[in-house]
Amino acid sequence: MRLFEMSTGNRRSPAIVAIIVGVVVAFVGGGWLFAYSGAFDIAADTPHSQPVYWLMQKVREHSIVARATDPVPDDLADEKRIASGAGQYAEMCASCHLAPGMKRTEINRGLYPRAPELRRGSALTPAEEFWVIKHGIKMTGMPAWGATHDDAILWDVVAFLRKFPELTAEQYQTLVKTAPKTHDMQQMDMSNSHETRHESHQ
Repeated sequence: MRLFEMSTGNRRSPAIVAIIVGVVVAFVGGGWLFAYSGAFDIAADTPHSQPVYWLMQKVREHSIVARATDPVPDDLADEKRIASGAGQYAEMCASCHLAPGMKRTEINRGLYPRAPELRRGSALTPAEEFWVIKHGIKMTGMPAWGATHDDAILWDVVAFLRKFPELTAEQYQTLVKTAPKTHDMQQMDMSNSHETRHESHQ
C-alpha cells in the first residue's frame, strides 16, 4: 500500500510542476500581450478603475512606511524652521498642493491622481512626509526634491506642514512674507558652508 502511495505521489509531482509552469507562462505571456496591445489607457484625464486605484494606493502606502526610516529632528516646532518651510512651500509646492485662500491652479487641475490639499492635514508621520518630499512618488507627478535640495531644507518643509492645518490665509501669507530666504539662497549658503568645511580640513 505504501509503495502504491509513493508511486502515485511521484506521478503527481511532475503534473503539479507542469501546471505551475503553465500558469506562470500564461500569466507572463498575458501581461506581455496586455502591455504591447495598448489596451491600458495611461491618459491622466482617464481615472483608474477602483481595483487598480485601490491596489496602487496600498502599494504606495506600504512602500512609504517601509522606507521612511530617517531620524526626525527634535526642533520641528522651531518658529524659524516653520517660517523657512513656509517660504519653500510657497515656491515648491503651492502650485500643486494649493494654500489657504488659493484657487486651483492649471497644474493642480491637470494632475492625476489629484495632489492632496495639504492645508487639510495629512495622515503621514513626519518621517513619511520627509521621505515623500525627498524621493517623490512614481506616476503621481510628485518630484524628488532631494535631487536638488539639502535635507535641512526639506525638514523645514516638514516642520511647516505640521503647522499648516492650523493657519488661516492671513497667517500663511505672513509666514511666507517673513520667510528668511528663498530656497535658492539657502542652497547657495549651504554649498558655501560645505566648501568652507572642506577647505578647513585640507
